[in-house]
Amino acid sequence: MLRSSMRVGLALLGPWMAALAQTPASPSATASGVTTQITVDAAGTGRVFGGVGAISGGGGNSRLLNDYPAQQRDQILDYLFKPGYGASLQILKLEIGGDANSTDGSEPSVEHTRGVVNCNAGYEFWLAEQAKLRNPNLKLYALAWAAPGWIGGGKFWSQDMVDYLMTWLDCAHSHGLSIDYLGGWNERGFNQAWYESLHTALAAKHPTIQLVGDDSDWKVAAAMAKDPAFAKSVDIVGVHYSCEGGDGGSANSCHSTQAGLDTGKPLWDSENGSQDNNTGAGPLIRAITRGYIDAKMTGFLNWPLIAAITPNLPYPTVGLMVSAQPWSGSYSVGKSLWTTAQVTQFTQPGWLFLDSGSGYLGGDRIYGSYTSLRSPDGADGTTIVETTTASAPSTVAFHTAGKLANKPVHVWVTHLDASAQQDQFVHVTDLQPDGAGRYQMTLDPAAIYTFSTVASAGKGDAAPPAASPLRLPYQETFEGYRKGEEARYVADMQGAFEVQPCAAGRPGKCLQQMAPTKPIEWQDDSDAFTLVGDPSWTNYTVAVDAELARPGVLEVIGRADIQKRPQSHQQGYYFQIANTGAWTMARSNSDGKRTTLASGSAAPLGIGRWHRLSLAFDTNKISASVDGHTISSVTDGSYPAGQIGLGVTSYDTDQFDNLSITPIGTAHSEAP
Repeated sequence: MLRSSMRVGLALLGPWMAALAQTPASPSATASGVTTQITVDAAGTGRVFGGVGAISGGGGNSRLLNDYPAQQRDQILDYLFKPGYGASLQILKLEIGGDANSTDGSEPSVEHTRGVVNCNAGYEFWLAEQAKLRNPNLKLYALAWAAPGWIGGGKFWSQDMVDYLMTWLDCAHSHGLSIDYLGGWNERGFNQAWYESLHTALAAKHPTIQLVGDDSDWKVAAAMAKDPAFAKSVDIVGVHYSCEGGDGGSANSCHSTQAGLDTGKPLWDSENGSQDNNTGAGPLIRAITRGYIDAKMTGFLNWPLIAAITPNLPYPTVGLMVSAQPWSGSYSVGKSLWTTAQVTQFTQPGWLFLDSGSGYLGGDRIYGSYTSLRSPDGADGTTIVETTTASAPSTVAFHTAGKLANKPVHVWVTHLDASAQQDQFVHVTDLQPDGAGRYQMTLDPAAIYTFSTVASAGKGDAAPPAASPLRLPYQETFEGYRKGEEARYVADMQGAFEVQPCAAGRPGKCLQQMAPTKPIEWQDDSDAFTLVGDPSWTNYTVAVDAELARPGVLEVIGRADIQKRPQSHQQGYYFQIANTGAWTMARSNSDGKRTTLASGSAAPLGIGRWHRLSLAFDTNKISASVDGHTISSVTDGSYPAGQIGLGVTSYDTDQFDNLSITPIGTAHSEAP
């Protein structure tokens, strides 16, 4: 059903037409607030539209997506990438994994050790394949947050890193993927000589790839103005959070710099967003419309693509969708996804922004903003109007010219003040301009409207199953996976845990920590550890076979709940035991403070020998055992629930096998 103000606007479409030609060009006050005239000229000019996309990475935020049942996984992928269905993303930005945490997890490198390459590492190539399968026109952008420790003796800005990027690009090619854009080091500035070396390497091996500088801030544009060789090596100026409030801000206004504008290069907001998938919809659309009006930004990438992480991690609802339960198949579609669709389903990269068709409603940003684009041949045109900061209805009066003058216009709307899906991305009407190319409509506040000649838009209607916990008991033998693959429901926080042939004389496959040296990090260091399972688990015993590859310390974590940044700030209970037999039971809070609950010494574990470690939680009683012998029992009721975790306290290639989590009592004890 049309809202009242929309019905009023449509009712005016008849008798007002003749009078509209006499309406003055400036905005005017009306009973519904302000009236703004918008000119959409098929011959109009402006900057070239780069596209709207999202970021898988920075990091680990897509991890659980691949673990979903096939039916729900396909539905989620359709909502993100399928044209005419959901977000219809035009750009997908991928993390180039570096074995270190880059916000919500650690993404694996394709080359943990120099010269040993695994092009099937992680899930980013898989995700890109799925995205391109749905939309062959999708553009791919790659960027590193971290890097393996062998690179450059621990220095990112090195020839090793240039070579590593070439290896990663070769891996992408082996998956049938062509990368369109490549960045340097996420939010860590730039090294001019390094960019020039990378540009030379790309020109020789991948001449179609455009280099983005520098995925940080506007300092890169100032440096380009002073150094022509550096300026030549950068194809796109990419900055992060160019709008008001920065990371997670309001985006009520946006800015660029004169140096940026003077480069003559495309200006991209190569990361924006960092907001809840529902409440962040307003800033998301403002970053696009006002990003062009205020700053001439032409490409926009939301961080992140999806919150495919468990809810105890940072940013659990940030992205276009939330998919935190692969075991149940449940997921949710955010308003931000439909907000994105209001742009992407009616435009394409390569279209032109229309400077004459972009501005603020009523000449004042408080009423909202609008931006218009046209296809290169002028045959199609689109205007996106947002009233997200308005408190009253307003009217837009369009004048279309050239090839657009008499084309029917399709109107879609997303209401940000409504929670129901039926109020998001709704096709409300089709309008036919009069003989002079004019039409108008009255708009509600807190909404996003698209007026477009493009008729191919559509809205997917797949629905997820209900959410439910991951039931216990749960077992994982790590058999049935390919060598180098990640195991189901195993989400790395630091380091890289992959399935490998078992060591120390054990047949079959095991889970191995793969990073042999400390990575070049993006955020602060911690032990290498991975989390497994459902944060709602309460009373259980976690048991695992473990083997030390060299002298060091093994770690079993239980009731792992809230994690704050950096990843060392992981709430939970930690049982650590060294090859010497020295052990510690500790409690850690989400501010990173560790409290020792007990410590002692058991029989030495030795090297290259398998042992059974377990950690049990029964209400406030916590006990640890080695090879069936209890060595510690403490009482602590600080944390009642959480996941389990496996780790090592240094970068050792230790292994785990035969993981089991069995219930104590009745909580979540039913079979899956």
